[in-house]
Amino acid sequence: MNKTKPLTTSKALSVMVFSVLATACASAPEYQMPEASVDTVYSEQQSNQFVNQQTVEAAWWQQFNDPILNDLVLQAQQQNLNIKMAANRVQAAQAYRSAVASFKVPTVSLGGGYTSYQLSKNDPLAGPAFGIENPISGGEFDLIEQQNGGFFAGINVSWEMDLFGRIDKQVNAAEIRGEQAEIFHQGMHTLVSAEIINNYLQYRGAQQRIAIAKRNISEQETVLKLVKSLSASGYGSDMDVAKAESALALSRAALPQLNSAESVHLNRMALVLAQTPSSLAEQLGEPEALPDFEGMIPLGLPSDLLNQRPDINIAEREMAAVNQELAASLVAGYPRFFLTGGPGLSAENFDDLFKADSAAWLASIGVQWNLFDGGRNDALVEIQQQRFNDSALQYQQTVNAAFVEVETMLMAYGNSQVFASNIEQASEQADLALSKANSLYRAGLLDHLAVLDAQRQQNLLEDAQVLAQLQTASSIVGLHKSLGGDWTMQ
Repeated sequence: MNKTKPLTTSKALSVMVFSVLATACASAPEYQMPEASVDTVYSEQQSNQFVNQQTVEAAWWQQFNDPILNDLVLQAQQQNLNIKMAANRVQAAQAYRSAVASFKVPTVSLGGGYTSYQLSKNDPLAGPAFGIENPISGGEFDLIEQQNGGFFAGINVSWEMDLFGRIDKQVNAAEIRGEQAEIFHQGMHTLVSAEIINNYLQYRGAQQRIAIAKRNISEQETVLKLVKSLSASGYGSDMDVAKAESALALSRAALPQLNSAESVHLNRMALVLAQTPSSLAEQLGEPEALPDFEGMIPLGLPSDLLNQRPDINIAEREMAAVNQELAASLVAGYPRFFLTGGPGLSAENFDDLFKADSAAWLASIGVQWNLFDGGRNDALVEIQQQRFNDSALQYQQTVNAAFVEVETMLMAYGNSQVFASNIEQASEQADLALSKANSLYRAGLLDHLAVLDAQRQQNLLEDAQVLAQLQTASSIVGLHKSLGGDWTMQ
């Protein structure tokens, strides 16, 4: 009859380790990239003739053909403080990853010094052992000295054997956090660039509207003088004077608001560029017309949005990082094995410290396993599990919000184009009306006030054209921002 041999201590430990390792590997969660079902085209794309499905371009703002704008974007990406702080976050995340990864390798420390000690004679254990009576001479001799001291020097080595991958998973999580910091840094380029582009366009638009307003005021002042002259000669009425004064007052009231808008957008650009408004105003030079955007806007495929939007990428990386932290918390309940060693030198006299007989060493292997913690580790695992569930919901919410934003900006861009087209038609009719009014006036069939009124209508529509152009420009910036992508300029 065969008898079962009992397991030796080493074999029992090996079986235990293998069993726990198999269990840990089986329970560790495996991360998979989330999937999102998207349409082949954006719903608003089908009715918008100003966009196409080509790949989104990087430096798209160059389609405004404005060298000053191009220089401002480059300066903003080099000088903006938020971008610099985001770069610091990348460096900090990389340093944190290196710090976590350092736990995978042995820790080696060097030490040395002098130790002096005195043993108590009244100690219940050591006291009686200081000396015994000499049976030959009758005297007493010491077994150990009550006071002693010595020099020491040595190296201490400690290492945790990461059998279940707890440290590896923490390193993975730290590395993913670093990827998040890099995505945030890239996304900050997008936010800052969009801010400088939009404010520059609004700044030029305000300057153009100020020029139109000043011209209107000058022309209305001329009209008011003429109306007052006609009224004094009996060819006009007080009502005509009141209407002319009302129109002039309305135009004058708009000018301070336009001046404020110009100043606000200048100050915002200065803040983005980290410089003073006065120096920026000098760099921008004389007022210029609002630049036009040339060409169509490439949207790419809706599925591309999942890779182009920084907020979506950060949300996805958050899921991956929390998943690694969840895996680390799962294996935290399994044994932890340690190796320690300390080769060194010890001697009573410093001259003997580096002799061969002064060599000493200490080595040990140990295991730590919390068999009972009152459910603390299970609670920590549950916390990480709920964090992962929350990050998955946040990812879904971010994706949904991104597609809604693109569809909204597509609609706004399309409507702005329709609005601009209608204003253009109205402006053409105003030009035609002014031309006919001038012809009738020269033929003596129309008075001068009617001609001036036609001129006023034309000026108002000219201002409306600038407003329509600003609305289109703002929607262009917003649409490109919603599409994401890497706007970083080298």
